[in-house]
Amino acid sequence: MAILRKKSAKTIPTPDFGISGEPINRNHPFYFGFVAAAGAITALTMMRALASASQVFVLIIISLFFAMGLNPAVAAIQSKGLSRKQAVVAIIFGLLLFIAIFIVIVIPPLIKQVNSFISGAPQLVDSLRQNAGIAKFNDQFGLIDTLDNKLQEWIKNGKLATSAFGGVLGVGKTVISGTLSALTIIVLTLYFIASLPSVTEMAYRLVPASRRERVTRLSDAIIKRVGAFVGSQVIVAILAGIFVLVLALILTLPYSAALAMIVLFCGLIPLVGHFLGISIVTIVALSQSPKTAIIAFLSYVIYVQIENYVITPRIMKKSLAIPGLVTIVAALLGTSLLGLVGGILAVPIAAAILLILDEVVYPNAAKS
Repeated sequence: MAILRKKSAKTIPTPDFGISGEPINRNHPFYFGFVAAAGAITALTMMRALASASQVFVLIIISLFFAMGLNPAVAAIQSKGLSRKQAVVAIIFGLLLFIAIFIVIVIPPLIKQVNSFISGAPQLVDSLRQNAGIAKFNDQFGLIDTLDNKLQEWIKNGKLATSAFGGVLGVGKTVISGTLSALTIIVLTLYFIASLPSVTEMAYRLVPASRRERVTRLSDAIIKRVGAFVGSQVIVAILAGIFVLVLALILTLPYSAALAMIVLFCGLIPLVGHFLGISIVTIVALSQSPKTAIIAFLSYVIYVQIENYVITPRIMKKSLAIPGLVTIVAALLGTSLLGLVGGILAVPIAAAILLILDEVVYPNAAKS
């Protein structure tokens, strides 16, 4: 047999790149300046990228917030023996049922009320002129006469239709944009709430194993506090709706149930919501008489003050374990910094910060 001989592998000569020099002196001013400049450019680029996509991030944050808020309800349904998917389906069905009831109760009376308000605007101006106090004010400033002249001009010259048509186009764009944002939030919320355990588990795996259990417990507690805040906000909104229902029945306002539903929905929006609610209630009461509108306005203002400084701090203190002063200050700062989104997120963020202070910062400070 022929003996196969292996060919000896050819040795490839290693190219000579020279002798490596001394390591870079990281204390050199040039090195420090280069790294600082590169870091600043990277930070500015990221900030501009985040600013250009800020609306998307806001929608994601709101959706995640709603998902964490609905998570306690899903967990409560799961405790009855249902799977998480079945619990999410039950929550979705409940939300759709609430929206359907809201549309059936509120929309038809609202359309009818707007039409009757427009048709009865001249009579409303005449009733304002017949009031002694308002008539005296009109003699000095001519406000009612100006309003009457503008109203007659709009009706006779057709400017009301032209203005309304132009307003409808602007409102239509706003409605379409708001509808798309609302649908995006709903879809993202459903995805987040369905996959919240897997998402949190994936995030916890990034934490070192020695600290993973503690970080997991703290994070789960923060998620529970966000859910408690959403539940507390719902309770506050229900109380506001009940108050407006009782007020409307006492003052014999039309569509009392519709007003209560609108205020309940507005009450879910921190700080700004009651401004919308009080405007709607006052306008409806104004269709009855100026005296009724003044009584409704003052009653609502008094209730808002009681809610802001008595009801909300007590409910938040029981559910989130934070002082009432912190609740008010956090809501004001959040609204001034980030608007409506800041007002929604401020209180649960304050609760999370207090939890971290109690469990991490204060014990470490006590040991030092």
